[in-house]
Amino acid sequence: MTASVAAAPPRPPATGRTVLRLHRAALIVWVLVTVAAALALLWAYGPGADSAEAAWRRSCPVGDDCMWDTTLNGYYRTVMLARWAIVYLPCAVAAWAGAVIGRELESGTARLAWTQGVTPTRWLAAKLAVPAALLTAGTAVLVLLHRMVYRANEFPLDWVWYDDNTFTANGTVALALPLLALAVGALAGLLLRRALPALALGLAVTVLVEYAADTVTPHLWPWQTALNGLRSGPGTPQNVLWGDQGALTAGGERIPIPDCGDSMKCFTDHGVTGYYLDYHPASDFWPLQYVETGLLLAIAAAATAAAFLLLRRRTA
Repeated sequence: MTASVAAAPPRPPATGRTVLRLHRAALIVWVLVTVAAALALLWAYGPGADSAEAAWRRSCPVGDDCMWDTTLNGYYRTVMLARWAIVYLPCAVAAWAGAVIGRELESGTARLAWTQGVTPTRWLAAKLAVPAALLTAGTAVLVLLHRMVYRANEFPLDWVWYDDNTFTANGTVALALPLLALAVGALAGLLLRRALPALALGLAVTVLVEYAADTVTPHLWPWQTALNGLRSGPGTPQNVLWGDQGALTAGGERIPIPDCGDSMKCFTDHGVTGYYLDYHPASDFWPLQYVETGLLLAIAAAATAAAFLLLRRRTA
């Protein structure tokens, strides 16, 4: 007597593990960069900060007007290298994503995977979800460590909250940028279906979007305005991000500051009664972070949706 046993349908491959296995070289590089940057920031927060501050105090007693001291160079460079790992990571992510997706479409590897029980949608989802989770986790650790270092320093250094690199590395913008780069790179790979052109396009678009977001974000949150009289001068608030500045007329009109030197008659002839300066104080740090983060995530979501739509149309 023979018994027939119904054959179970083949299980689709574990795409998450497959992505990690196929791209283990990139994973190793990411882990090494993250660990190195984390160790550098931990050193800068603890023993590095203690020794740098002690050296600064020895060479610059309290109350003296001191310039930059060479004893801080090593400490400063260590922090900056760790910061660059956070800020410029999206460029590498965009290039990698474009090259990977473009190469798999160019070589036919993607179509081979689609014949092995993996749908095109699931294939792309795994290509995006696994790196996104790893990038978010690693970047979150580095941002928290960077904030610890930034807030703990009491000796003079030349970074301020509104500096582009400092602003990015200190908040949620650093978490959104890799996700944007990943989505843009994947979309470039699907559009061009060739590794090198997709690498270049993904990198270029990511850089342009990041620059545009940095440029427009200050204008998407209300500016505060400082007003000064004609005789007191334009005024210079401290530790603020400057915006538009100029002269005010009696009717409240904003005009460029006329080139009058010290001549009050000249200012009067131009109708100037005072000065104005639009600025963002340090208290606007988190609102600006959230505005730029939302903008970047919206663009990332649009790029991701476009990538899935394009893939669906080409594989229908």
